Amino acid sequence: MGQTLLKKVWDLHTVRQLKSGQTQLFIGLHLVHEVTSPQAFQMLRERKIQVRFPSRTFATVDHIIPTDAIQRPYADGMAEAMMVAIEDNVQETGITFFGPKHGQGIVHVIGPENGLTQPGMTIACGDSHTSTHGAFGAIAFGIGTSQVRDVLATQTLSLAPLKVRRIEVNGKLAPGVTAKDVILYIIAKLGVNGGVGYGYEYAGDVFDGFSMDERMTVCNMSIEGGARVGYVNPDQTTFDYLKGRKYAPSDAAWTRAVTFWQSIASDKDAVYDDVVKFDAADIEPMVTWGINPGQAIGVSKSLPKATDFRGEEQVSIQEALTHMKFKGGEAIVGTPIDVAFIGSCTNSRISDLRAAAAVAKGNKVHGKVKALVVPGSEAVAKQAIAEGLDNIFRDAGFEWREPGCSMCLAMNPDKLQGDQMCASSSNRNFIGRQGSPTGRTLLMSPQSVAAAAIAGKVVDIRQLAH
Repeated sequence: MGQTLLKKVWDLHTVRQLKSGQTQLFIGLHLVHEVTSPQAFQMLRERKIQVRFPSRTFATVDHIIPTDAIQRPYADGMAEAMMVAIEDNVQETGITFFGPKHGQGIVHVIGPENGLTQPGMTIACGDSHTSTHGAFGAIAFGIGTSQVRDVLATQTLSLAPLKVRRIEVNGKLAPGVTAKDVILYIIAKLGVNGGVGYGYEYAGDVFDGFSMDERMTVCNMSIEGGARVGYVNPDQTTFDYLKGRKYAPSDAAWTRAVTFWQSIASDKDAVYDDVVKFDAADIEPMVTWGINPGQAIGVSKSLPKATDFRGEEQVSIQEALTHMKFKGGEAIVGTPIDVAFIGSCTNSRISDLRAAAAVAKGNKVHGKVKALVVPGSEAVAKQAIAEGLDNIFRDAGFEWREPGCSMCLAMNPDKLQGDQMCASSSNRNFIGRQGSPTGRTLLMSPQSVAAAAIAGKVVDIRQLAH
C-alpha cells in the first residue's frame, strides 16, 4: 500500500510514540521571530538550559518592525524592547539572525528564498502561517511560545498524528484568476473548520502548473481552512527554485538530495482519508465579504442574506454583515475602499509585486485611497527596485515601504483607523486584525488590490484592459 508524503516525513522524523497517543517528532528546521520567542528564551535561561542545536534555528524580525521610520530606537517602546531581546538572544545562543540590512524579512519569505526550506523537512515556527513552507513538500507547523521553548531545548515536538485530505484542482484557470483566488475558493467551499485534524495535500493540473510562489500562497492559508499543515509534492519546479540558493545542497550533495526529495513524494497508490476535487473553470477572482476567510464569494456574485440560513450559521452571517456594514443581497463589486495593502507572508514576493505593478503602471491611486506596498524581504525589495517596480508604484501614488508584516496584523504603526475599509492581499479578515476594532478587511489577490486602489472600489480584475 502506497504512502503519502506526510506519512513518510512523519515516520522519518519520529523519535518515539508517547503514551498520550502523540508522536515525539524531530524538527529539522526551526524559525523564530521577535514576538513569540522572547518568553521561550527566558524560560530556558531560568532553567539553565542551552539551545540544543543552534545551527537548526534561524531568526528574523518582521511583526513589529516599522516599515517607514526604521531608525533606532523605535518610537514604539514595546517594539524596541522586542528587537533588543531578539538581538541579545541570538548573540547569546549563536543562532543565525537575518536582521535589518542583513537579509531581514517576513519569516515565511526568508526561509524559502535562502534555501533553508527543503522537501522532506519537518519545520516549526511560532507563527500560524508556517504551513507556507509545505509548498516545498515539507511538513511545517505553526506552534505556540511554550513549544518554541521545547524546540529550542530538545529539537522535538509532541504532536498528534494527522489524517490527509487530497485536494485536487484540475483544468485551467481563467485569466485574472490567481493562486490567492484558488485558496479562498477552497476555504469557502470546505469551511474554516473543514480541515481540523487534517493535513491538506494540494494536487492536480493547477498545482502542477503553479510556480513556487503560487504554491506558497495556497499553503500559507491552509491554516485558515482549519488544516494543521498543507503541502504540495516536490517536483522539478521545486528543484529548479532551490538550486543555487544559499543553504541548498550543492555539487554531489545536490544530486543525493534530489534523489531523496523525489522519494518522499506521495506514492501513486497512496491511500488518503479523504479526496476532494474542484474544477478550475469554476473559480473566479474572489473577495471576502465577512470576518473570516471562509466568508468569500466570486467577484461577480452578491452577498448572502442571513435569512437564507438557520441557527448558528444565520447568526454568524448576520454578525459579519453587521460588522462590515453590508446588506445581504448586495453586489460586492463597487464596494468603496479607503485603504489598499499589498504585502504579508501570503502575497509579498517578487511575482506578487510584478503582478500588482502591471495593474498599477500608467494609472493613479484614487484620491480617497491610501495605498501601501510592502515587500516581504530585503531581497524582494532589492529585486523589485532593480526592476523599477518601486518607481511604478510611486508614480501611481502607492507608498513604497521597507520589508515587514505591516498592515497584515498591525503590530506596528501600519493600522486601519476607525471603520476604514481595506482591500488587502493578506490572509486574515478577523475583527480588529488590521489594528482597529471597527476596521473592515476585504481579502483578495494583489492584482485585485491594485485595481481597487486605482478605482477606489472593488472591481472585477477581468474587466480591466491590460
